[in-house]
Amino acid sequence: MTREKASTGDTAVPARTARPSWWRMLARDRAAAVGAVVLTVVALVALFGRLFIGDRAQRQDLAASLRPPSLGDGVYGLLGTDVLGRSMVARLIEASATTLSVAVPAVLSSLVIGSALGLWAGYHRGRRESVTLRIADVILSFPSLLIAVVVLYVFSPSALNLVLILAVTRIPVYLRTARAEAAELRSRLFVDAARTFGTAGRMIIYRHILPIALPTLLTVATLDFCFVMLTESSLSFLGIGIQPPDVSWGLMVAQGRQYLQTAWWITVLPGLAIVLTTVSATVLAAWARLATDPAQRWRLTLPKKRRTASAPVPPEMIP
Repeated sequence: MTREKASTGDTAVPARTARPSWWRMLARDRAAAVGAVVLTVVALVALFGRLFIGDRAQRQDLAASLRPPSLGDGVYGLLGTDVLGRSMVARLIEASATTLSVAVPAVLSSLVIGSALGLWAGYHRGRRESVTLRIADVILSFPSLLIAVVVLYVFSPSALNLVLILAVTRIPVYLRTARAEAAELRSRLFVDAARTFGTAGRMIIYRHILPIALPTLLTVATLDFCFVMLTESSLSFLGIGIQPPDVSWGLMVAQGRQYLQTAWWITVLPGLAIVLTTVSATVLAAWARLATDPAQRWRLTLPKKRRTASAPVPPEMIP
């Protein structure tokens, strides 16, 4: 550690250590690092996988029906085939793009709308807050899965309808979180100072409240991504989600359940993809919660054996 000489004597004053980088903190947590790698691979496969597989996800070959995973059938036969002889590798790649194309827009839409309403209601309080919270309570009074089942049963099941209904049912989660953050931050000294100098309410929300509340909202969004993806898979499994010829991981599980005893890979592989993606997102969300909290971030700089609740705060991390 570098030291600076005091001007009045030879006393050495330790210089404050630099803030640890995000990559270094992520590398110290092996579970979070593995989760980040898994999510990155899934995202890259969903974005660019279709460019390499072409129409192989829909190409049928009845002569190759229900072939088990094998190393001798090339890359596309590595994970076997389904009842119509379609490559499981190609279908898993195609399904990853479909699943994420539903989960990501639904989470982003509910995050933006719910956070905006929650910050606005929490900052202004009064009647605006009461009306907004009552609307959220009405939505939360019905199970989101039940609402999705009823709406998709009445209207035609499609990816767009699925995104819309999942986004609407998840808005209250972000609305209540953002409202609580804004209600607590509006009484802080720096917000009072901004109001004293005549700053408009929307600018106070944007410049002073949103940057502090954003880490919490992003952590909630990461966890909510798991819920939305599992809900989409459940609806597709029930037959009211993604419809053929499109394919998602949940639909693949539904289509292969009757062959579970004779061709286990048709159901197990997409189910494993769902589990790996959701667990990785959950682990990464737990890491992000610590990494974005200035009072807890220092724990990620310690070796894993020393990360206990009673671990003392290092002197150099005390502001």
